[in-house]
Amino acid sequence: MKITGAEAIVKCLEEQGVEVIFGFPGGVIIDLFDELETSSITNVLVRHEQAAVHAADAYGRVKGEVGVALVTSGPGATNTVTGIASAYCDSIPMVVFTGQVPTGLIGNDAFQEVDIVGITRPCTKHNYLVKDINELMPTIREAFHVARTGRPGPVLIDLPKDVVIGKLNYTKPKPIKMQTYRPTYEPHPGQIAKACKAILKAKKPVIYAGGGVIASNSNKELTELAKKLNIPVTMTLMGLGGFPGTDKLSLGMLGMHGTYFANMAVSQCDLLIAVGSRFDDRVTGKIDDFAPYAKIIHIDIDPTSISKNVTVDIPIVADCKYALTAINRWFDVQDDFDKKEQKKKVAPWFKEINKWVKKHPLGYLEEGDIIKPQYVVQKLHELTKGDAIISTEVGQNQMWAAQFYHFNKPRHFLTSGGLGVMGYGFPAAIGAQMAAPKKTVIDVAGDGSIQMNIQELATARQYNCPVKIAILNNGYLGMVRQWQELFYDKRYAGTDLEVSPDFVKLAEAYGAVGLRATKTSEVVPVIKEALKTKNVVVMDFVIAREEGVYPMVPAGKATTEMLLV
Repeated sequence: MKITGAEAIVKCLEEQGVEVIFGFPGGVIIDLFDELETSSITNVLVRHEQAAVHAADAYGRVKGEVGVALVTSGPGATNTVTGIASAYCDSIPMVVFTGQVPTGLIGNDAFQEVDIVGITRPCTKHNYLVKDINELMPTIREAFHVARTGRPGPVLIDLPKDVVIGKLNYTKPKPIKMQTYRPTYEPHPGQIAKACKAILKAKKPVIYAGGGVIASNSNKELTELAKKLNIPVTMTLMGLGGFPGTDKLSLGMLGMHGTYFANMAVSQCDLLIAVGSRFDDRVTGKIDDFAPYAKIIHIDIDPTSISKNVTVDIPIVADCKYALTAINRWFDVQDDFDKKEQKKKVAPWFKEINKWVKKHPLGYLEEGDIIKPQYVVQKLHELTKGDAIISTEVGQNQMWAAQFYHFNKPRHFLTSGGLGVMGYGFPAAIGAQMAAPKKTVIDVAGDGSIQMNIQELATARQYNCPVKIAILNNGYLGMVRQWQELFYDKRYAGTDLEVSPDFVKLAEAYGAVGLRATKTSEVVPVIKEALKTKNVVVMDFVIAREEGVYPMVPAGKATTEMLLV
């Protein structure tokens, strides 16, 4: 019995275990939306296609699965590009379905036709234009396989109208075999032995953990290694939560806005163990001065990431979980490995690190009853007991959240790390809330970035997602303003938000709850009220206007050349 292309797509989605799709309809995919109405899949209607992709991104991150978005052709497809590029930079597994004009009209400049496959080729792991309806089901199954395996990433499938409404025979799933795509999961035993011997020799080791730790679900193995060998751990922005942020071995985040002691430890270590990280420029600063005394071990499933930015001494191409398991096992079977001796060997290293911690702890200057944004984040951490899922927009709000909300679990921090998308945080919070309906989900936002996708208040209300938005409102595009203060003689060109909405009234217009704090004493009562409210809540915190994010490494400088509070 033949089925329509729309039916086939839904069957494939159900086979893949998809429970939620985020999308926006249009003429060429109306049949697919119609088919979804009678399926087991929840179809979430967002108010802008960019939000659909960000929500799918966050949903996938929190669930540890492949997120799915569905949009129409033309502007619907082009509106997804920012979200797709963000997911690509951050290695997030996702499948995005776009509608397309009928195959006979492709290339004729038909209404709402755009070459979305060509547009997204540089920012997808792979993409497909399905011209033959008989290739539809194998293509979808392959797309999910590509998205979730190896180094994860977004995959796009372009669906011409005639493929969606045409008829085909249902085919059962088969094992996916791709001749040119075979990720390496198991580490080479020889490289594992080299790495372990280097670790044994090191007197000043540091583990540098990135988003690959979370993507591979290897946080337990990482924690085991750090504790077994008493090695301090620093994390990238994407790696936060990969190791408990409140653990005594945690140095917090490193890099441009990392802690003083993390950056100093990396600069003085004799061994750097990079796990699931890519030596991004925001981490390394001036490359020539990054970890100058260290032998470097680099574990990553993507061979193209190894020695791409920083030359490493011991490369290990493997899934982080497999590699860390092998390293832990190597130490477990060594008869001459003594934990007490190892702890004694690195004790002087911890004395050195503790001096840096005491010299410049992570902090800020208080100003009476003027609200400091760091204080707001600290109170969010305290009142949620560190157990909330935090999404962020991009800019100062993002950095304050990363610095002062200490993440002890993976998949609890959602941010656009590589692309830095303003407008990511709120739709991401909605996706996270749908993935974890019993969790408290908070979007830490700036007053500039929240306006990028503020229309999603309607989506949150429609689907009963009681997300909380904490706006750190300084009346500026804060991060750019900070650079202008430091390097452009306080010429605040294009960063003063002279006209902004009343966020309390705006929340109420959407049927949400709006709260405001204008002085320090009001912060805790506002947060408590928000947390007990079973509705979407917008918290407007009017903060110190010219507060900066510190430490800060100026562009082109070494990570030891930090500007401090």
